[in-house]
Parts: sequence; structure tokens; C-alpha cells
Amino acid sequence: MTDDAKLRSILENNKRIAVLGAHDDSAKPAHYVPEYLATHGYNVVGVNPKLAGTTLFGNPVVATLADLTSPVDLVNVFRASRWLAGHLAEFVAMNPRPKVVWLQLGVADAAFAAALHKLGITVVSDRCTLAEHRRLL
Repeated sequence: MTDDAKLRSILENNKRIAVLGAHDDSAKPAHYVPEYLATHGYNVVGVNPKLAGTTLFGNPVVATLADLTSPVDLVNVFRASRWLAGHLAEFVAMNPRPKVVWLQLGVADAAFAAALHKLGITVVSDRCTLAEHRRLL
């Protein structure tokens, strides 16, 4: 479990965010959570192959993490836990790698988190960035 001081530090110091599984439906958490972050000073880039080339949160959406054209501090993951292992190679290939991977509420995988920790990436599991931002900042 990540304590409040660590969560606050993550939210204060990681302002460029890639959203893996970003959505264009404003009723979906994968849209309204990153939209909230974008309106609160974060630079948010959507990652979704179905939406690549469109614009969300003020930036063009890319198909994969490999398509990001500049480094990100944090990857906010809106993918079901069962799909996380399939994304591990994308995280390994990122250069530079993000400092933090934040798995949204309901998303957790101990083996995936352990693999990222071995790469020097902090992992926050099963927490909502919007709720934590409202609560802590």
C-alpha cells in the first residue's frame, strides 16, 4: 500500500501522463479521469490504437506506448488486470521509462507490479487518480 505522502508526491511531481486505454466516451472513467487531470495542470496523452490520430485531452492520441514522441512521467492504466502482462514488453521498451505506473481502481496484478519494480518503476495499484488528487491536493 502506498501512503498518502508518497501519493501526494507522485501527483505533485509527475505532470506528463500517458493514459493506456484512453476512451473517447465522456461517461467512461478512461475519459473523465484523464480529462479531470488535464484540467488540473497535467499534460495528458491518450494511448489507444482504436483512437490513434484523434485528439483527446488537448493532445493527439497514439496507438501504443512506443508511439509516444516525448517522455512521460507516469502511465495511468485503464486496462483490465488480465491484460497487463501483455503490455509488459511495451514498458520494458520505453526509453526513458516512466517513473510511475498507476493502475486505476480495480486494476492490480502482483507479478506485473513486481516486474515493473525490478525496472525501477514505482507502481500504484487499485486507486483512482481523480479521487486521490481530490483527496490529497
